[in-house]
Amino acid sequence: MSYEDIHHGRAYGLDLSPNVDTAPRWLSQATAVITPFLGRYGLVIAFLILWQASSKLGWVNASVFPPLDQIIGALWKALSSGAIVDDIAISLQRSGIAFVAAVGLGIPLGLFMGQVRAVEQALDPLLQFFRQTSALALYPVFILLLGLGEASKVFVIFWATLFPILLSTIGGVKEVDKKLIEMARTYGAGSLQIFRRVVLPASVPAIFVGLRLSATTALLLLIAAEMIGANKGIGFQVMNAQYNFQIPLMFAAILLLALLGLAANAVLVLLQRRLCRWA
Repeated sequence: MSYEDIHHGRAYGLDLSPNVDTAPRWLSQATAVITPFLGRYGLVIAFLILWQASSKLGWVNASVFPPLDQIIGALWKALSSGAIVDDIAISLQRSGIAFVAAVGLGIPLGLFMGQVRAVEQALDPLLQFFRQTSALALYPVFILLLGLGEASKVFVIFWATLFPILLSTIGGVKEVDKKLIEMARTYGAGSLQIFRRVVLPASVPAIFVGLRLSATTALLLLIAAEMIGANKGIGFQVMNAQYNFQIPLMFAAILLLALLGLAANAVLVLLQRRLCRWA
């Protein structure tokens, strides 16, 4: 059939073109779901498969890097038997108290320093000095002052989590569009109204960046705090498993910490989306 016949047939409302097989609808829908998923998590899946295969096939030392099925089995056994449940509760309590205290101090102080330039100029050099000093380097000082109990562990986590929240809040306040503030003043808004209606909402995205960084920092410092002078906690379980050469359990505790960090980040992202719909 010539091109002219097809063309004239269509002119009369007839479809004389050859039938072209189209993909099934379910296949296109599955492709639309799988492709973004692999684009985001493909490397992670490939890494996990490589870990499992390399350990099973002897490419790496299985006593040092056990296969993933052994790690997951050790984690399930520890959770189902309740052996690690108390450690999870204690670790979450330590990091939670420190994080809440850092939020309670960092956000109000950051909002105040961001709006009052004289206070920021006076305190900024001191903040920068302490921010550059590692919390782990100060941990022996906290132990000398507060002892090996819960106070020193909570305080070192608080110290490390305070600065990301504080600096992000200050930066968020300072980056508020000045034209919005001038417009609010033009319409007769007072200082308190400008703060509530303009400055605070515009600073929320930057504050949440600091919250997410601080939540991650809290879990990182939790491990170091529980490795010294502790007999409970996930960090203690990591060290205890390593000392007893229970390598699958050690990796299981590390995996548990990573999952807790992902869960904390997901909660903060969800909360940010609900509070920052306008953004």
